[in-house]
Amino acid sequence: MAFNTIRADRAALITPVLIGSCVIVLISFAIRSSFGLFQIPVADSFGWPRAEFSLAIAIQNLAWGIGQPVFSAFADRFGDRRAIVLGAIVYALGLVLSAYGTTAVEHQLWNILIGCGIAGTGIGVVVAVVGRTAAAEHRSLSLGIVTAAASAGQIVGPPVTAWLLGMMDWSGVFLVFAGVSLSLLMFLPLLRTPAPVSRAELEESMGAVLRRAMRDPSFFLIFVGFFSCGYQLGFVTAHFPAFIAEVCGPIDPSGLLAGIGVGDTTALGALAIAVIGFTNIAGTLLAGKLGSFLPKKNLLAAIYAGRTLISAWFILTPMTPLTVLVFSAVMGSLWLATVPLTSGLVAHIWGLRYMGTLYGIVFFSHQLGSFLGVWMGGALYDRFGSYDTVWWVGVGVGLLSVIVHLPVREARSDRAAMA
Repeated sequence: MAFNTIRADRAALITPVLIGSCVIVLISFAIRSSFGLFQIPVADSFGWPRAEFSLAIAIQNLAWGIGQPVFSAFADRFGDRRAIVLGAIVYALGLVLSAYGTTAVEHQLWNILIGCGIAGTGIGVVVAVVGRTAAAEHRSLSLGIVTAAASAGQIVGPPVTAWLLGMMDWSGVFLVFAGVSLSLLMFLPLLRTPAPVSRAELEESMGAVLRRAMRDPSFFLIFVGFFSCGYQLGFVTAHFPAFIAEVCGPIDPSGLLAGIGVGDTTALGALAIAVIGFTNIAGTLLAGKLGSFLPKKNLLAAIYAGRTLISAWFILTPMTPLTVLVFSAVMGSLWLATVPLTSGLVAHIWGLRYMGTLYGIVFFSHQLGSFLGVWMGGALYDRFGSYDTVWWVGVGVGLLSVIVHLPVREARSDRAAMA
């Protein structure tokens, strides 16, 4: 009897919707997480200062943030699969146009399309699909699983990108990525399960839900708190490989890293991003599981505190291959652990019907932070020849996120509480 109960419980958790959602975000995030590896090749190809391509990636992140509530609202009103199809087409178009871009302005312009494509195919739309279709007792863990799938994309993306860059130039890799982004459409037939929302939520209009959320101080606090997540992730994803390549000490040719094929700091940068993705799988799954029975706001405050401490330690410690990997492992365990908790908090407080739209608005704060992290990384590096200032700003905004999550009122609001 107990064995049958366990099997039934697993069947309720692992659904076709969850499987299809995981594959889609894995593909989308594998491409998105690789842009930091193009930082040096693109700049060297055209003789640009670091700030030019950094601004293109920053614009990509800002476009992702602006596009997220738009795509999420489109999905809530017209269907998730239609939003994902549109996102995949826009994603591929932006990558193709970028492959043939020859000026900084062109790259910055086409990255608007790439950012919108990520908004349509990434976590913002897909977590709403999973959140609406998962059983209440599995919702937090399901959100953790789909977020962990994005981390799996981060494991796959940078090493594959480094391998491709060894065989072709950066523009060829962009064209390969365009084809890969369209391949995620094959998994759309899996996203068919109806959404389990209450009668009260079905009757309430999108405008009414938005007004109810905007009047709630907790929504503002969650919005502000997600800013530092985007800042830290955007900066590290875009600049960490270049930072390592320029600052880290040499790789010991007789050491363990050289033995596994990491012979220079460029390869170490790709490995560091992959380590972040690998450890984040465990961290995100754990956060999703804990979110089922512990206050999500407290877990979020703890995650931001951990990020703040490890970032301060890293910048104060002389950089070596060992400290790079230690930082990557610890930061990775906290990397996307905020996503199932933040999206789950939104669903818990304001309901499932327009969860995607509300999370998309909160996610705009994340991407505003990401824009500043990426852009400031390049601009301040060009000005001071160092990333130190950007690191310390990240420490400060991380501490702010710890503070603002503590007074969040984690209770279901009016109509979301009605069954």
